[in-house]
Amino acid sequence: MRFNQGFITHSAVGRIGAASLALSLLAGGAVVAQAALTRVPSEVQSGDYKLDPEHGKITWSVDHLGFSTYVGQFVNVQAELKLDPANPSASTLTATIPLTDVASNSDGLNRHLQTADFFDTANHPVATFRSTRIVVDPDDRDEATVHGDLTLHGVTRPVVMEVEFNQAGPTRGGYKAGFDGEATIKRSDFGITFGLPALGDEVKLHIEGEFVRAAG
Repeated sequence: MRFNQGFITHSAVGRIGAASLALSLLAGGAVVAQAALTRVPSEVQSGDYKLDPEHGKITWSVDHLGFSTYVGQFVNVQAELKLDPANPSASTLTATIPLTDVASNSDGLNRHLQTADFFDTANHPVATFRSTRIVVDPDDRDEATVHGDLTLHGVTRPVVMEVEFNQAGPTRGGYKAGFDGEATIKRSDFGITFGLPALGDEVKLHIEGEFVRAAG
């Protein structure tokens, strides 16, 4: 993540007005004024967030027999984020991915992915992720490395995700914080070996998430 350094001038504060300002605590304890939207991580409101399912998905890509990079998505992902901007390492992220809700642009492949060759959704209908450690980049404070455990196909393995903070602030539907993430896994690590080695083992994941803060 890139943590941009930003400030609000007195004239800008006057224009925005008190109604659109919030107070947040920096890690060092200093109080700063937050504009309606912010790209400064320390200004984001702390609290419990849930993923907006209409604006959160996982895009996956894998080598297809050397001919192309095949791309698909998981939709209807559910995730919860406990966010503590003053102490990011205390934040946590959990997610549930319904493997039956895969969009590969091929009905035949969608059906094949449900079988024992791949996800075996009759026995393992969802994948889950639970963070174990979050480390903010000291030089680029809107970037962080999220370490966690991914359970897929009945197997749990550690996964590292690089996450970038986009922005946060009030929007239609509530107060929202947005992030993008990248991770790479090997499907063979989770016992999914169909088509190897012709069909790629390495799967790249791009995660997009807009999280809405719980009221109160």
